[in-house]
Amino acid sequence: MTQQQLGDDVGIKFQQIQKYETGANRVSASRLWDIAQKLEVPVAFFFEGLGGQMVDSGAGRGDILTDKEALDLVRTYYTIPETQRRRLFDLARVLSEAA
Repeated sequence: MTQQQLGDDVGIKFQQIQKYETGANRVSASRLWDIAQKLEVPVAFFFEGLGGQMVDSGAGRGDILTDKEALDLVRTYYTIPETQRRRLFDLARVLSEAA
């Protein structure tokens, strides 16, 4: 896949992809997610070989993004308009605190 094709797929110019590759610009988490989806690799792919220990914030839950249902939920969540998405997020937070 060329930089042009990847840029077109994620909705940015190929020059921005070049800046990401060279480290001139930082990649946001959401953009990294988009790129990983287009390349059909897990986000962790971009961190392979860095050495050191990664912090496990899952506390024994495993990698939640390997769960098909969780991935479907995230994809569906981002299809909701932003104002409604924010309300849904607030509702989910309230429900999780009540549990």
